[in-house]
Amino acid sequence: MFPVVRASDLRLRDVVNILDGARLGVISDFDMDLESGRVRTLIIPGPKPIFGLFGRETEYVVPWEAIRKVGADVILVELTGYTDQEPAR
Repeated sequence: MFPVVRASDLRLRDVVNILDGARLGVISDFDMDLESGRVRTLIIPGPKPIFGLFGRETEYVVPWEAIRKVGADVILVELTGYTDQEPAR
């Protein structure tokens, strides 16, 4: 069980995939279950495109079940099917 944490505090923490040590970024949004008040997924902007001209085309959608540890500075997740170049969808 994870400690109770404010959403604004979570947005300040890096998200790291424990399978390859890749830093995915910081949380930009959440998907919430309004009936229970629980977070279903974390949404993290994907990598910037080349030259940063046309905005971000992908995002990481991390289901709550993939979260392994919420630390003081980092959130560890386990995402299969992710490589440094291609985000999981």
